[in-house]
Amino acid sequence: MIKKLIHRVYARLDLMLLPLAARNRKFAGVYYAFFNPHFRREMHATAAGRQHYRLHEESSTIATVIIRRNIHRLEKGLSMVPRKSLFALDYIDETLTALGNLLQDDAVDLVLLKYAHDVLESYFAVTQWPEAAPQPLLYQQLSLQVKPKLAAQQAASCQQQRLAAPAPYQTRPRAAISYDEFLILCQQRCSVRTFLPKPVPKDVLEQAVAAASQAPSACNRQPFRYVAAMEQPVLNKLANLPMGTAGYADGLPCVLAVVGDLSAYPFERDRHVIYIDASLANMQLMLALETLGLASCSINWPDIENYEIKIAKLLKLQPFERVVMLIAVGYPDPDALIPHSEKKSPAGLLSYV
Repeated sequence: MIKKLIHRVYARLDLMLLPLAARNRKFAGVYYAFFNPHFRREMHATAAGRQHYRLHEESSTIATVIIRRNIHRLEKGLSMVPRKSLFALDYIDETLTALGNLLQDDAVDLVLLKYAHDVLESYFAVTQWPEAAPQPLLYQQLSLQVKPKLAAQQAASCQQQRLAAPAPYQTRPRAAISYDEFLILCQQRCSVRTFLPKPVPKDVLEQAVAAASQAPSACNRQPFRYVAAMEQPVLNKLANLPMGTAGYADGLPCVLAVVGDLSAYPFERDRHVIYIDASLANMQLMLALETLGLASCSINWPDIENYEIKIAKLLKLQPFERVVMLIAVGYPDPDALIPHSEKKSPAGLLSYV
């Protein structure tokens, strides 16, 4: 009784204070700082991500983030028309430092290392540096450490590896599908909630994730990961956590949690990129699943504190990790009924300025 009374008083106060917060930015800050707690987890996760980045900036983990971002920025500079004779002065030192930190890791990602080396090789080949500049010499010293690692990898694979640097658009892979065929694939994809009692093969799921990894990402950081629940009891616990799975949670053969990583960013301005980048990848993942005979259902993950506590504990998440959404995956029951879900027309979505 007292609890309900408190909720009613709180709701009434909220309705009184909300118009003031909507009119004034400073009051909005006070409103969310002292009265409305719903942004506190995001603020804590953002602060935890910044702190983790700062504390581990010299580690290979953060070096990976820096390398992904800055090597991509170098690629953009190399691709510009006209291209400057010297560019990236504001981040080339950071990039070379990160490469040195990356090389300290005995289990270094050789694919990422080759990407960084190939782009830096192209960069220093075309940029014109003053004679006394230390950066070209530092790169040559680092390159001497990189080349033996890459040579060993190539010898083990017995294959000539393609240059991982900017290349003409016409050399990119080309899909032999028309717009009409692609539109049918988009229409084929739907939210399926009834699946066959058949396990999802891990290798097939990994194929879909490989397609998802090709999605665009801000500065190529890809600040997210997929956590797959395919075995009990974790599967049932995860499937029943969201409010939107009532009535079908117990029949899901696989649930993916899409987890964003805020430690990829040293500044608050990028805190929403985890949602953007993960969503771009998720759409490619779900389309890829369709081509592999699987179906999916995207599941909203609302920012509600008691749910956040439960999923963080279940998945053993770090304070700077946030769940973006869940995705149910499985082989669709051919007799399952699918909601029509009338979509907006192009005219309702597109405007011109």
